Amino acid sequence: MSEAYVDWALAKRTGRRWVSDGPSTTQDEAAEAVAELRDAAHRALQPVADTARLDASAGAASPVYVVDRAAWIDVNVDSMAGLLEPVVDALTAKRKAGPRARAVGAKVTGAETGALMGFVASKVLGQFDIAPAGTPSLLLVAPNIVAAERELRVDPSDFRLWVCLHEETHRVQFTAVPWLRQHMIDRIRTLAIELMPDPEMLQRRLQAAAKAIPGALREGGGGLTDLVVDPAQRAELANLTAIMSLLEGHADVVMDDVGPQIVPTVEEIRRKFDARRKGSGGLDRIVRRLIGLEAKMRQYRDGAAFCRAVQEQVGVDGFNAVWAGPDNLPTAAEIYAPGTWVTRVLG
Repeated sequence: MSEAYVDWALAKRTGRRWVSDGPSTTQDEAAEAVAELRDAAHRALQPVADTARLDASAGAASPVYVVDRAAWIDVNVDSMAGLLEPVVDALTAKRKAGPRARAVGAKVTGAETGALMGFVASKVLGQFDIAPAGTPSLLLVAPNIVAAERELRVDPSDFRLWVCLHEETHRVQFTAVPWLRQHMIDRIRTLAIELMPDPEMLQRRLQAAAKAIPGALREGGGGLTDLVVDPAQRAELANLTAIMSLLEGHADVVMDDVGPQIVPTVEEIRRKFDARRKGSGGLDRIVRRLIGLEAKMRQYRDGAAFCRAVQEQVGVDGFNAVWAGPDNLPTAAEIYAPGTWVTRVLG
């Protein structure tokens, strides 16, 4: 069981200790935000599906939860546990640590996981949780959305609907394309098993990571994961990142195409939000680079450029060939050369 190697309960407690409750709101303000986000999610679903030309009927049946930061941590720790359970089972045979060593390691890993979750929980606005061991659902993190709309000084109702356009696109992607969820789960699990080094390799890779950290902190550097993989694993990680870029970029393209139809102040919101995505300076930016959030920001940009280039060449229906099966997903090279994807997939 993965609990023997990762203390998931400690991860939840640590994450909750690290994260604040969020912006100050009255009870009426909080209730209004929750109700409006639920309504916005409902209103966004069909326009997103129509623009993406994907079937939203299955998506309408998946639940939408408006949550606080602590609840987001709980859901994501549970999802991580479900994702890693088979990984831990596969690695158990390789590592013969005794019960005491496992218990200490589980505490350390649980605390580290919780600290990471606590940091991210204050940043994320929404998420489609693919729930490897449960029921997929759409999460909208109310305190973060309220904090962002106040920081940007934008119309709250418009901003809430605009956020829902992006997150509803993810819900449509994973529910209109039945094979996509399990494909992502399987690829992540396989890569995770491959990335786990043998005990003999661990020290050497950590030493290499220590030497490479200054480069990771420079502009354009990736997360620490990039520092501990061999060339074959790096290539697989790049291809998995390409799929994430596709999903994030497609969500941005759809939200931008739908936005002018139903969000009056969409141009102001997009302009201010893009500036916000660049992140603040100092420690926050360093932490973002170390845990890979800077790389995630590039996924939005690169994936959107790919989607728009393909759609300009072959239209939305031609682009939607990407959802026909795993072999049609873009590779890491194709994300930056959309014409090669068009040639390979559409001829």
